Amino acid sequence: MKYRPEIDGLRALAVVPVIFFHAGFELFSGGFVGVDVFFVISGYLITTILIEDIENKRFSIVDFYERRARRILPALFSVMLVCIPFTWMWMVPGQMKDFSESLFSVSVFISNLYFMSQAGYFAPSVELNPLIHTWSLSVEEQFYLFFPPILLLFFKRSGRFALIGIISICILSFFFSEWGWRENIERNFFFSLSRFWELLAGSIAAFIVQKQGVQKNNPLALLGLSAIVFSIFFYDQSTPFPSVYALVPVLGVVLLVLYADKGTLAAKLLSTKILVGIGLISYSAYLWHHPLFA
Repeated sequence: MKYRPEIDGLRALAVVPVIFFHAGFELFSGGFVGVDVFFVISGYLITTILIEDIENKRFSIVDFYERRARRILPALFSVMLVCIPFTWMWMVPGQMKDFSESLFSVSVFISNLYFMSQAGYFAPSVELNPLIHTWSLSVEEQFYLFFPPILLLFFKRSGRFALIGIISICILSFFFSEWGWRENIERNFFFSLSRFWELLAGSIAAFIVQKQGVQKNNPLALLGLSAIVFSIFFYDQSTPFPSVYALVPVLGVVLLVLYADKGTLAAKLLSTKILVGIGLISYSAYLWHHPLFA
């Protein structure tokens, strides 16, 4: 897969608002959408790798999960281990019990389901939970538990059939999220099926880029960048999420993936050294910021 520095810059645009949002900066009232940006990027990158492997007949489900484990687990387990002595010293028994339960749920990638049963993401008590932010990692890993086998199954029919299948699942997941927030807005925030459409939006973009390449279109790329920035500064905790409102940052990322060729202004902005540098450490920054705040 060809390296795209603007994607790393986009990672920076995702992680910095999340950190500032959790730090309490009111200006970044919609900084939580950085997680949605991460989801689309992840869906795009992983699907690109899977398509190339499947088409070149070198796909291995074991190798895929091994690569995921090597990328995700060392940093994640390091954060968890560092948290333990501090929670042991500072937490009262009730808090320690909650932390222990969250520690287990993170270890088996169901922390989104655990936190779904606790206080909402925007509740004041969340600030004291050092692992609340791992819910998004659980959503991703749950997605990648079923996505590669399904994609491989679709590809046995044809690439076109695979794309149609992914679009269909994406639409169903989107409508589920729109229904879900009306039924229970807090549970909907954490629930996997309400989030999968965001990863699948990145998957759809991967199919398009594989067939057509990255197109150069300044207006559409800038529109995508503007959509993400708009949601960061104008959304807030009262915005139902995920829902139709999530289309703004999600489609913003898709537009950048499709049209931010290296010659566009948006790509040049995202490819600046500082943004690329932050993007390269975005996963670690995301993992460590909330335990430090807590």
